[in-house]
Parts: sequence; C-alpha cells; structure tokens
Amino acid sequence: MGFMARTQMRGTKTRIAVAGAVAAVAATAWGVTVLADPGHDINRQNVSRQSDDPAKGGDGEPQAPGMPGGQVPDGIAHASESGGNAVNITVDDGPDPKWTPKVLEVLKRHEVKAVFCMIGPQAKDHPDLVKKVVADGHRLCDHTMDHNTGMDKKPLAYQQQQILDAKKLIEDAAGGGAKVEYYRAPGGAFTPESRALVAADGMRPLGWNIDTKDFSKPGVAAIVGAVKAEIGNGPTILFHDGGGDRTQSVEALDQVLDWLKEQGRPTGFPVVTGPSA
Repeated sequence: MGFMARTQMRGTKTRIAVAGAVAAVAATAWGVTVLADPGHDINRQNVSRQSDDPAKGGDGEPQAPGMPGGQVPDGIAHASESGGNAVNITVDDGPDPKWTPKVLEVLKRHEVKAVFCMIGPQAKDHPDLVKKVVADGHRLCDHTMDHNTGMDKKPLAYQQQQILDAKKLIEDAAGGGAKVEYYRAPGGAFTPESRALVAADGMRPLGWNIDTKDFSKPGVAAIVGAVKAEIGNGPTILFHDGGGDRTQSVEALDQVLDWLKEQGRPTGFPVVTGPSA
C-alpha cells in the first residue's frame, strides 16, 4: 500500500473515531492565553478551564469526550509526570544536523531528559538524529509538517493532514516502534477539533508555561533571565534546536539546567494520561 493510500485510510479511521469527540469539544467554552513574542510567532495557546477534579484527567483538565480514564485526554498538558516541583524541558523545530547534537550533548551532561517537538520533513531528512533522540531516552512530539502558525484558521482536513503526516514521518524516522506521545501546535494554534483529533490518535496536546524567547536570539542572559522570572508560571519550558542559529539556545540551556539543579528543581516529562500531582 502506498504512502498516500495509508494516509487516507488512517485519516478515515481517525475521522470516524474523532467525529463525536469534535462535536462535543467544540461545544465547550475554552479560554485563550495570549503570549506576546515579537521575535517568534509562538504567541498563543488555547487553554482549557482548569478543574480540581482529578477524575477528569491529567493536569486537572477535561478528558476527550468518550475516552475512559487512563487514555489520552485532549486538555493541553503542562504538568510534569514527576509531580512536585519538577520541570519539563521541551525543544522545538528540529531536528537540525548542527544544533540538535549540541542540545543532546548538554542534556546528556546534565542527565536530563526532554521532549523534542519535531517538524515532519526535518525528521524524514535526519532519521539518524531522531533515532539518537530516542536512544538517549527523550520523547517525541509532533510539530506538524510546515509549522503553519495559522493552523487554527485552517479547515480540519488541513490540520489533520499536517498533524498525521508529520506523526508518520517522525515515527518512521525513529524506527523500532517508537511512538510520538505529544502534539504541539505551531504558535500554540490549537483548536478544540485538533485537540480531539490528536488525543484520539494517542498524542497529548502539549503547551508551555515559560517562553524563553530564545528563537529571537535576545542574548544568553536574557534567555536565562526569562526562565528565572517566569519559573512561577508553571513547569514546562520552551527552547528551540531548529529554525536558525541556536548558539544562544544551547548556552542558555546549559546555564538553565545548572540553575535548576541549584534550586533543587528536578526534571521530568509532561503528563500524557496521568493526573498531575
């Protein structure tokens, strides 16, 4: 069976699985958090209203309709599986042949695991790096095919193609049965429909709490300062290993990991299905 045929079959199955969830989720009221970042177009996340009821799924957010406990909720994840004061490191826009190995080296030196949010064609072009990410114990995240930050204004069929095609390319590049466990919308452009779609396909929508703004290359001190200033916002930190010269990102990541250790802040992975601590 050819790639397009497999994609179409998979898309049909996903549409069937998601149809009821999309209708229910779209009827729910969702808040919007706007993150100003003139240097990069990551500027918004649709965030579901918080709940203190752990029965409603991970991170205190409503589960995807029709999905029993223990499966992937469609609420945007921020909390860490490790609970407590653990921090999640996430790295976007790779893999990149120059910068991803440097980021991996820093993470290995600090004995820290991270989530790598990959662009589908980048993963296809650099399967060795995808395999290295997995071999080092990090997790994979779908960051679409084209990093279109206007995803939330596109038809569901377009979003589906962007998301599911990228997931396939990333998993094919990883090999060995590795799975993509998260989906991060470019620019935070989640929609209720896309969140329901990815949850039905086994991926947790992944947000962030701390935008380092490293993409705009503001200087190492500014990147590190952003983490220190925003650490009270929540546990998930956004860095980049793609999209241009990431010299500042690599150096800032090294310094941030030193600082987190000094603060007694362990690192972990964002929640996928479990409730937050």
